[in-house]
Amino acid sequence: MPGIGDLFGMMKNAKQMVEKAKEAKAELARRTVEGNAGAGLVAATVNGLGDLIALKIDPIAVTPADTEMLADLIVAAVAGARNKADALRADAMREMTGGMDLSSLGIDVNGLL
Repeated sequence: MPGIGDLFGMMKNAKQMVEKAKEAKAELARRTVEGNAGAGLVAATVNGLGDLIALKIDPIAVTPADTEMLADLIVAAVAGARNKADALRADAMREMTGGMDLSSLGIDVNGLL
């Protein structure tokens, strides 16, 4: 049976993990990645948390008769940027946990970052 020292050790480790998560989240908020579509006609920039922070549209892509194509390019560019942001978050999570898969222990880490 685990002793009270084990409980305090676990609490200390949990507190350190939360602090590391806060630091990682702040770093992810500062980092940016870009997704492009239509050979660069549309570029979406998101931060490491997946928040859209900029969208550039080349004027040549703006054709009033084909707004559906422009919408598709925007969606593709944002999706590409968010995929890159997901990879940044996954890397940060691996670094924070030392590569351990905490989900196998029943710990949901998705809300940390």
